[in-house]
Amino acid sequence: MSTTERRLRAALREGETVTPLELFFDLVFVLAFTQCTALMADDPTWEGLARGLLVLGVMWWAWVGYAWLTSVVDPEEGAVRIAIFGAMAALLVVALAIPEAFGDLGLLLAIAYGGVRGGQIALFVIASRDDRGLRHSVVGLAISTAVGTGLLVAASFADNELQGALWALALALDMGGPLLIDSSGWRLSPKHFAERHGLILIIALGESIVAIGVGATHGVDAGVVAAAVVGMVIAAMLWWMYFDVVALVSERRLVEAPEGKARNEMARDSFSYLHFPMIAGIILLALGLKKTLEHVDDPLELVPAFALLGGTALYLLAHVAFRWRNVHTLNTRRLAAAVLVLLFLPAAIELPALATIAILAAALVALVAYETHSYGEARARLRHEISH
Repeated sequence: MSTTERRLRAALREGETVTPLELFFDLVFVLAFTQCTALMADDPTWEGLARGLLVLGVMWWAWVGYAWLTSVVDPEEGAVRIAIFGAMAALLVVALAIPEAFGDLGLLLAIAYGGVRGGQIALFVIASRDDRGLRHSVVGLAISTAVGTGLLVAASFADNELQGALWALALALDMGGPLLIDSSGWRLSPKHFAERHGLILIIALGESIVAIGVGATHGVDAGVVAAAVVGMVIAAMLWWMYFDVVALVSERRLVEAPEGKARNEMARDSFSYLHFPMIAGIILLALGLKKTLEHVDDPLELVPAFALLGGTALYLLAHVAFRWRNVHTLNTRRLAAAVLVLLFLPAAIELPALATIAILAAALVALVAYETHSYGEARARLRHEISH
């Protein structure tokens, strides 16, 4: 057994706290999210939107892989630390290639992505040396990862519809792989796992704020200031909807779930899968905010308006699905809000962009205020119980 293997086997995660290196690792995704927004902003068409979401999906699944990995091994251990730094470098290359992911840099992106995922699999293989259940799951993951990466390489040599289809197939196979793998073999630290997903959500919300700054390229006047403040209100409401109660309840549910298959499938469904539409919704919102800040007095074009409203609706619908998966009850308020936001689309392409985001912000504030008032006592009791 090599020295690296001995050290890694001795470095399985024991604590539940997210480490500084994991926070450092996540910072690469600040650039990745910004690049996805820029990719869609440069081509604000339905095709451009689809391409941006495909790239975002690939980046998300790379992050998910390392969230599961660092829930098994301690990333601060020396050998693992170096491997994480290597993965960060490869992820940085992927992020840099995003603007030309469907052009000249497609092959570079695919190769760098293969390096990211290959490093994750290699660390999992070593960490599972004495755990047959985990090793079995890792082998299945390695197969789906290899197929997905191979399809991205093939896509770099294709064009137009075929290229998009290969990307979509690669993402579908990669994300669908865990559904075909025996989930009982995975290991995770529930509090750590839930906290990691909350932190990446904050990074995505940060992208919505960055988009405001990037959008204000034509100077700062009264309209831009108003739009920036309203955009901040929207981001704050999305934060509130998740972190006020949802994050606390979901963490507790994951901790209380029976260890093994039940807990692993809850983590897979609630976090790995259902957090993706939350992240995608925020990135689409960021695109809409960026376009709003560019021309606050003009109506948004159809695709940016859909990104703004559809992204918000997607975020709300993901919350509805998240609650259904965890507690099997339907959040009718957020479901109704998502429908109303989408119904506002025809008016949004006629009104000034500033008016559109102001109405959206007012709707979200009203939703949060209603939920807080209607369930204030239960909310306060729940937050007190969980915090103690």
